[in-house]
Amino acid sequence: MPRPRKAGKLTAEAQLEVLRRGAFEITSAEELLAKLTKSAATGVPLRVKLGVDPTSPDIHLGHTVVLRKLRQFQDLGHQAVLIIGDYTALVGDPSGANKTRPILTEDEVNANAQTYLDQVSGILNLDAIEIARNGDWFRTMTFRGVLELAAKMTVARMMERDDFAKRWTAHQPISVHELLYPLMQGYDSLMVRADVELGGTDQTFNLLVGRQLQRDQNLQPQVTLTMPILIGLDGKEKMSKSKGNYIGVAEPPAEMFGKVMSIADALMENYFELLTDVPAEQYRPLLSSGNPRDAKARLASMIVACYHGDKAAAAAAEEFDRVFSRRELPEDMPEIPIDCAQLDNGRIWIVSLLSQAGFASSNSDARRLVAQGAVTIDERRIEDAAQKVTVSGGEVLKVGKRRFGRLVLE
Repeated sequence: MPRPRKAGKLTAEAQLEVLRRGAFEITSAEELLAKLTKSAATGVPLRVKLGVDPTSPDIHLGHTVVLRKLRQFQDLGHQAVLIIGDYTALVGDPSGANKTRPILTEDEVNANAQTYLDQVSGILNLDAIEIARNGDWFRTMTFRGVLELAAKMTVARMMERDDFAKRWTAHQPISVHELLYPLMQGYDSLMVRADVELGGTDQTFNLLVGRQLQRDQNLQPQVTLTMPILIGLDGKEKMSKSKGNYIGVAEPPAEMFGKVMSIADALMENYFELLTDVPAEQYRPLLSSGNPRDAKARLASMIVACYHGDKAAAAAAEEFDRVFSRRELPEDMPEIPIDCAQLDNGRIWIVSLLSQAGFASSNSDARRLVAQGAVTIDERRIEDAAQKVTVSGGEVLKVGKRRFGRLVLE
C-alpha cells in the first residue's frame, strides 16, 4: 500500500469550499468538515474512494465529472483510492438500469480495466494514487461470507431504490445477483477504510450502504459526496455510450471539438461547471454576452486542451471553422481503402461501404444513418439503404457533420 500523503496546507474550511464547487450533495457537510479539520490537525490525509466498473472499454466526459472531483482531493493533499471493480463489473451496476445488465467475462473486464487506467491518467495523478481491485477480496470470500453480507440488508430497504421500484412496478425482472451489488460496493468501503466516497447522483443508495456497513463494524462512517449527472449530446439523457450521446476522452481532437460545438446552448453552463476549472464569474459573462457560438468555441477549446493539449485544441478550432463556417473539406481527411474485388461493376452497397469505412458499427447502424439522412457522397445525399453507389476513387464520404473520408481503390 502506498505511504499516506501529507494533507494540504489549506484550512479545513477553505478545503470544504473548494470541494463544494459542482457537488450535488454531501452527506454530510458537517461530517466532512470535521474530517478535514482532524486531517489538517494531524497531517494525516483522508482516504477518498472512487469505484469504477470497467464494463466498457472507454471512458467519456460523463465519467470525468467525478474523476475531476477525486483529483481535487488529490490536489488538496488527500489520498485517492481508486477501486477497479473487476468483480462488481461481473454483476453490472443496476443504478439507472431498466433491465438486467449482461454478465461480462473476466477477459472482457480485464481488457476494459487496462483501457480505463490508460485514459484516467490524463485526469488523475497516478503516481500518488492507491489502486485496488475488489476481486482481491471477493475472489476469496466464502459462501458463508456472502450470506453474512446479504444479512446486512432487508429486501424492503433494497426496494427503496428508485430503479428497482420502477422495474418491479413495470413487471420487469430483477435478478437476485443485482441485489448484491450495493452490498458489494459498500463492502469495498470497509476493505479500503474509506473516509469519503465519491459517485454520481445515481449512486447515492450504493454510497449510503457503505456508511451502514461501516457503522455495523463500529467504524466512523464515510462521508458521501455525489456529483451531478452530465447530460449527453441529445440534451435529454445521461451521457452514455449505449445511448450514443457521448464524447469520449480518447476521441480525436477535431471530433471532440465538433461534438462539444453540437450541444444545446442550455447545456453550456452545466458543461463549464462540471468539465472545466473556469470560475462562474468568468464563464457566466460569456454565456450572457449574446454570442453563444463564441462561448461554445471557448468551452470546446478548453475541453480538447485538457485531453490533447493547447496545440491540438487550436488546430481543432481551425478545422471546425474551415469545415463548418467556410464549408471547406478537412485538411486531414482519412483515406478509406476499397477493395476492387468487392465492387460489382464498379458499385458497392452503401451499407457495406459504411461498415468498411468504420462509420457504422453494424449493418443496422448503417441503415439507421441512411434513414436519418446523415450520409452523403460528394455532397449527394443517400436516401435508400438498399442503394449501390458507384466508386471510381476520390469520392468524399461524409456521415453526419463531422466524419469525412476519401475513397481510394485498391
